[in-house]
Amino acid sequence: MKLKQGANFYVFRVGLSALQGGFPKLLARILGEGYIPTLLKMTTTETAEIAALRLHEKDTGSADVQVATLTQRITALTEHLKGNAKDHSSRRGLLKMVATRRRLLDYLKDNASERYQAVIEKLNLRK
Repeated sequence: MKLKQGANFYVFRVGLSALQGGFPKLLARILGEGYIPTLLKMTTTETAEIAALRLHEKDTGSADVQVATLTQRITALTEHLKGNAKDHSSRRGLLKMVATRRRLLDYLKDNASERYQAVIEKLNLRK
């Protein structure tokens, strides 16, 4: 979606008061209520897959949860790139995320094979 002329001035006028509600609310104010990018939705969405892989209630940093989060982001970015084939910077970010997920999976495979198998099965990463 293209910004209207003068949208930069509007962002400047909105100022810090709009940032209190977070970036998605700021985008909604500037671009309209119907526009919130898919990637922003994915970063704030908690899914059952992530909840099932948690080791404890507040777990956000274990390799299992990181793999699940990266898988969600990779899926969303893959969908984005299907419609925006020339978005090379996003493609580079996708490749970095895939490499990070690969390293985390290798770590799990070497150090906790049961958890590795559980992650693979729940996220359907292997055939």
